[in-house]
Amino acid sequence: MRYLHTMVRVADLDRSLKFYCDLLGLTEVRRIENEKGRFTLVFLAAPEDADRANAEQAPMVELTYNWNAEDYQGGRNFGHLAYRVDDIYAACQKLMEGGVTINRPPRDGHMAFVRSPDGISIELLQQGTPQPPAEPAARQIREACRSKAILWRARSRMIGDYTTCGATYRSGCRIGMGRTIT
Repeated sequence: MRYLHTMVRVADLDRSLKFYCDLLGLTEVRRIENEKGRFTLVFLAAPEDADRANAEQAPMVELTYNWNAEDYQGGRNFGHLAYRVDDIYAACQKLMEGGVTINRPPRDGHMAFVRSPDGISIELLQQGTPQPPAEPAARQIREACRSKAILWRARSRMIGDYTTCGATYRSGCRIGMGRTIT
C-alpha cells in the first residue's frame, strides 16, 4: 500500500489555488475538466515531490471543484494535511503577508497550523531540527493582535488551548496556556 493523494472539496477554485499555490507554494501537476460531471479536479504537489507526482501520480492533493455552488462546512472532519518546510518562520511570514491567519504560530521553531480558505487545517513542520524560538515570530504575532484585535485559536498539544487578543495592545495578547507575550 502507498499514499496517493488527499481530496479536498473547494468552494472557490481560484481562491483555493491562490492559497495552495501562490502562498503555500504547491505546484499544479494535473488538471481534469469534466463537462458531463460538472466538476474540475486539480492535482497539486509540493515542489520537491512534483517530479514523483508527475511520474507516479503520488503524493498529491486533489482539489475538487463542483461547478454547482455548494457550501462545504467542517473542514477539520478528516484531520489535516502536513508539509515539511525549509524555514518555518519564512513560510508563516509569507502566509501572513497573504492574509492567512496562523492558527498555531511556530513559537517552538518546529510546527505551525494554518487553514485554507475552505477551513482545511494544514500543519507545517520544520525540516530537520527545530529552529530556535525566534523573537520575530512573537513580535509578528503581537503586531497582528494589535492591528486586527482578533481571536486566535491556538491548537497545541492540548485541546481547548485558546488564545485571545484584546482590542488594544494594553489588553495584551495571550498565547496559549496562560502565557502572555508583551
